[in-house]
Amino acid sequence: MTTDVPLQLLGGLTAREFLRDYWQKKPLLIRQAIPDFESPVSPDELAGLALEEEVESRLVIEHGERPWELRRGPFAEDAFGQLPEHDWTLLVQAVDQFVPEVAELLKQFNFLPSWRIDDVMVSFAAPGGGVGPHYDNYDVFLLQAHGQRRWRIGQMCDADSALLEHSDLRILADFAQTDEWVLEPGDMLYLPPRLAHFGTAEDDCMTYSVGFRAPSAAEVLTHFTDFLAQFLPDEERYSDAGTTPTADPHQIQRDALDRLKALLAEHMGDERLLLTWFGQFMTEPRYPELIAGTEVDDDEFLAAIEQGAVLVRNPSARMAWSEVDVGLVLFASGQSRLLPANLKDLLRLICAADALHADNLGQWLADEEGRKLLCELVKQGSLEFADE
Repeated sequence: MTTDVPLQLLGGLTAREFLRDYWQKKPLLIRQAIPDFESPVSPDELAGLALEEEVESRLVIEHGERPWELRRGPFAEDAFGQLPEHDWTLLVQAVDQFVPEVAELLKQFNFLPSWRIDDVMVSFAAPGGGVGPHYDNYDVFLLQAHGQRRWRIGQMCDADSALLEHSDLRILADFAQTDEWVLEPGDMLYLPPRLAHFGTAEDDCMTYSVGFRAPSAAEVLTHFTDFLAQFLPDEERYSDAGTTPTADPHQIQRDALDRLKALLAEHMGDERLLLTWFGQFMTEPRYPELIAGTEVDDDEFLAAIEQGAVLVRNPSARMAWSEVDVGLVLFASGQSRLLPANLKDLLRLICAADALHADNLGQWLADEEGRKLLCELVKQGSLEFADE
């Protein structure tokens, strides 16, 4: 996309200006980021999603059986009729994976890498409802969808910030307010990581939270080293050939540490393996059980497309691609495949298009590698026939 065009979503800022001045630095309030926005999901429909087994949902009741009581879904049909008239919030994760119209909203955020976006959480709150003052370790855009919500922001936090004693929620013990705004439908608030914030419903209201994936250093080290270990033979070990006699056999000397660092650097510095792990990690689906492939051979696949079949991305699938020195890599729902460089335009099409069909696939149906890739993505489950 063009980075120097003013965007309504960013209050007239260009993507370049937003990323330079605000992204991961400071909050930004955008009045009417999406003018006259109307939620594609009603409160009743959101409650209906919270009844489903495959949907992740929570209820936070400020004055429940204990302060800030947390209940986890799926909920029974009568659960909402038993709630108080105020001071509670329903939160439903990954609504974009179940409601196509919500997924459409993510296109407005295409000034950011799609593989960084986690999901769209939608919350409904009764008057006074909220989840307490807290902070997140990732960026978030908070789009007001219905009613009014008062947002207060405070201090920057870290692991040393004091929290209330609560087994499930990370509620700040101290909140030092710096700013306060009431958001109307269509207004949006961007918050950088670790900024304390506290939202409270003024009336029955709904908020869309667009969150971003941000693996911690601990996750990167743990998961990458586990991934790396799959490719290392057991006989490759710490070695000290050429060592010299030591004056004290109990001392770990500097040269031993240097050998250990060299062993780690040899493998940790493998950029292709690092890219492979990172792409797979960042495209892992939130709900892998919702990605089920369809058995189809190449001839059946080609015949279906030629007869008018349409491919769409599985709503739970995540895809990205990258270039390496020997070609291209496609990442699809936690898996990867090395591909020839001539398929670059096909990978762009697969990752970006709403639908794939004979008209836009065109020449790729005659390309054996391209056709085979499309068929494998159907069998893997990241792509599916629209009538499914």
